[in-house]
Amino acid sequence: MLKPLRFARVWLGLWWLAIVVTIVVCLIPPPPLALPQNSDKVEHFLAYFLLASAAVQIYRTRAALLWASAGLVLLGVGIEFLQGALTTTRMADPMDALANSVGVLAGMAIAFTPLRDALLRLRG
Repeated sequence: MLKPLRFARVWLGLWWLAIVVTIVVCLIPPPPLALPQNSDKVEHFLAYFLLASAAVQIYRTRAALLWASAGLVLLGVGIEFLQGALTTTRMADPMDALANSVGVLAGMAIAFTPLRDALLRLRG
């Protein structure tokens, strides 16, 4: 299921840590920054693009990538529900969930490029 990476379990652990950090960052109060309207959609896209493209680097099989992508999409939608239900400083936004999902699709598209094995080149 995992690619034959040097320290594959470390990479997998870092990926899961990134997922946990994403969850925490999305549920804590946002920093008081004056950003352009809807610029957070770019942040959502980039976060899920990075998570998905990291999954492409770690997982070898199509089935594993399918599960990872489905899990990331569900995570992005679930976080939006949690923001609306559990926080008073955040609100659920379907457009954020869409940006998350598009980020996952774009990140998974790395699997169809030569970059899909970039982490394997670090084997040395």
